[in-house]
Amino acid sequence: QVHLVEFGGGLVQPGASLRLSCAASGGTFSNLAMGWFRQAPGKEREFVAGITGVGRDTYYANSMKDRVTVSRDNGKSIVYLQMSGLKPEDTAVYYCAAATAWAPRLALNYDYWGQGTQVTVSS
Repeated sequence: QVHLVEFGGGLVQPGASLRLSCAASGGTFSNLAMGWFRQAPGKEREFVAGITGVGRDTYYANSMKDRVTVSRDNGKSIVYLQMSGLKPEDTAVYYCAAATAWAPRLALNYDYWGQGTQVTVSS
């Protein structure tokens, strides 16, 4: 059983940068592909970014690929999502997820999910 905890969300102004973190426990972290998703009020959960177990490959949603970077530290069992140029439409709950297979865009592919962290972009 893998347990995921996200942190780093908060209220930021438009144009700001923010780094989210997701700490994993209970599994062999380097064996897990990790993904970031987000869900805005009244909308479906959408894929943001994914990274393979050893961090060699990454994949981004087209809508955000110029403004986000996903990375991981397998020694610390943490995956990061660095976001820049935040916009009000980026307001959402951001979730990290873990999978044993690499199919980054598919939410159904992920076996474990965190509880989410709220990101609010507002002036």
